[in-house]
Amino acid sequence: MKPIAPGTVIFHRHRGYGVLTAVNLLTGWVAARFGNESRTLDLNLSTDEIQHADGEAILFRRQPPERMPHARLMAMVRELHGAGYQKLYLYSWPKPSGLHWRWQLFTGPRHWMQRPWREGWYGSGADYNFNPVMGWGDAPGATTAELIAALARFDPAGLAQALGRDEDHTQWFAQICDALLPNYAYSLGADTPDAPLPVHLPVFAVRQRMPDYAGEPLTWPPGWERIWGPNALSGQTSRYPVVRHDVLPAGMNLSLLP
Repeated sequence: MKPIAPGTVIFHRHRGYGVLTAVNLLTGWVAARFGNESRTLDLNLSTDEIQHADGEAILFRRQPPERMPHARLMAMVRELHGAGYQKLYLYSWPKPSGLHWRWQLFTGPRHWMQRPWREGWYGSGADYNFNPVMGWGDAPGATTAELIAALARFDPAGLAQALGRDEDHTQWFAQICDALLPNYAYSLGADTPDAPLPVHLPVFAVRQRMPDYAGEPLTWPPGWERIWGPNALSGQTSRYPVVRHDVLPAGMNLSLLP
């Protein structure tokens, strides 16, 4: 699509030819002057069917942009699970500020708290706001297939470690994707000393102005309860000291006893 800016000649089916006097691409609203009219007219790029002077439609995304990459990552992981890369896992957890969520992909054994870190396999929604790429040579707005191809080129050895079967997790992940995509994602780092692990899987929106998730309550990943102990999901916290680390979600209780 051609770029638009103040001074662009446009065509409107009810007003005829005009000139843009102001453009706001964050909201999709523009101001235009038609013919001999002294006043400008406010138009919306999503609904008012504005065209360039040569008849090419001016299109504007109706949905708000993604603030977080997690939904795109979930779609990619699900596709790879279907191709036999079932030992690929997506861990996501909130930053201390609560404004953004981090993410990490890892392969091999399903050890949620002992995840291997590889270059380009982790990131943050805070960085994604300003540079909407994952970090393995992908382009902004890349499709699921393009993301997979870029990751395979970037780290074929790392992706090869995801080959294998993990049917329990693959089935759970597919159910989560069906419930959440394309506007929501899940968080696994929700436990703190002041707010114990919730009974159901926490969900957050990846786009602004999205309502709170109102679907069916979602379960935690297979084997998740064994990590936290029998009291975690009942709203009780252990009296053991809390170990806080950037790799481990805040509030993970590790016993110091032998």
